[in-house]
Amino acid sequence: MARERREPRTVLEHLIQQSDRTYEELADEFSRMDPRAAISARHLGRLARGERDLASSTPATRRAMQAMFGKSVDELQRPWTSTSLIPAPDRHLVVEPVGAGTERNLLAMAAQRARQYAMLAAEATSPAAIDQLAEEVQRLALAYPQRPVSHILSDLVETQDTLFTLLERRQPPAQSRNLHFLAGIASGLLAKVSHDMADPHSAMLQARTAVLCADQAGHPGLQAWLRGMQSLVAYWAGRYAEAVRYAEAGRKFATRAGGTTAVWLPVSAARAYAALGNAEQAKAAITEAEDAWSRVMPDEMDEMGGICTFNQPRTLYYASDALAWLPGEARNTEQYALRAVHAYADPNDPAWAFGDQAGSHTNLAIARVANRELDAATDALAPVLELPAEQRINGIMHSVRRVHQAIIRNGLAGDARELIDGIEHFTHAPANALPR
Repeated sequence: MARERREPRTVLEHLIQQSDRTYEELADEFSRMDPRAAISARHLGRLARGERDLASSTPATRRAMQAMFGKSVDELQRPWTSTSLIPAPDRHLVVEPVGAGTERNLLAMAAQRARQYAMLAAEATSPAAIDQLAEEVQRLALAYPQRPVSHILSDLVETQDTLFTLLERRQPPAQSRNLHFLAGIASGLLAKVSHDMADPHSAMLQARTAVLCADQAGHPGLQAWLRGMQSLVAYWAGRYAEAVRYAEAGRKFATRAGGTTAVWLPVSAARAYAALGNAEQAKAAITEAEDAWSRVMPDEMDEMGGICTFNQPRTLYYASDALAWLPGEARNTEQYALRAVHAYADPNDPAWAFGDQAGSHTNLAIARVANRELDAATDALAPVLELPAEQRINGIMHSVRRVHQAIIRNGLAGDARELIDGIEHFTHAPANALPR
């Protein structure tokens, strides 16, 4: 039986209903029109219901609203009455991004064509061509923690394909080593993509291929990093003992490499130990990771940057993630999580990562739920629930569900109905449900 549509409360809500598009689709359309007009589906819903004042939105958002619906801000937030006669917005209307024009589009097309040519020119496998491939892999590694998967996936797939094509031909030893190193990173990034899209089987397949490349390259830093990636995939898939084994297997490579994987691996093990209920080993692993910072000597993976390196904010986040599993550790969880939240406060910081920032907020919320501080927990989780659907990657979805579980476990469901509703609404639209 069809569900009866709710009577709209504002003109804006009526127009959204008539457009026959979801709030998530409209929010994505705003971002395409003008990146400065980015708005979450949750906030758009509040504007449509009249719970927020549209006039207080940013100028870019107001301009985007007026362009999309063809009405002034005052008209859009006016209460809807059944006698109002407003034509539905044209569903096929395409609005150019603010400030974009023919020149910008041509430049973007030219840049893409130049990149494709440079990638194809790498078939000559000259040092300059391999340098071009290395720059492309580094660009993707730097972008990964800060951009939605959908923004980099096509370039990543193309880069991996180019590298594999070259490796299928006979190459001089030095060039073969460099190409295997780059192919190992590209495949590791695709393992992370598959994980983020909640496909652990494909993630492990890509990771195993990456390990083969790392072995061919004879690169201990890459070998250690990939064991960390495998541990991450296993952890979020709920295979905690396996996650520990991968983290432990990477130790010998991390010791030889000397880079930041020597921190990542023990703190990854800490999360899995905690999930298994082994508090003593979890805490010992956190201490080991913190002590390892004094011995770190950046390696070639750290020079790649982005997702290929580990940093202090991620250490804080991982530690809070481990402690959030343990009974009686709410105070320590909160301390680590608060430090992580503050460390991720600046999106312009090169160390910023939207997934780890979200995880830090969810761990803070879990600690506050354990302390029975529901208002504080709601505040901690609020920025996460505002994330657009394309950023609701697998790890974030699991982390948000852990807050839900903590509320139930602490017997607070009756007092946290609004927060539970918000969590359940959020988890209905993960990134892997978006059209591809």
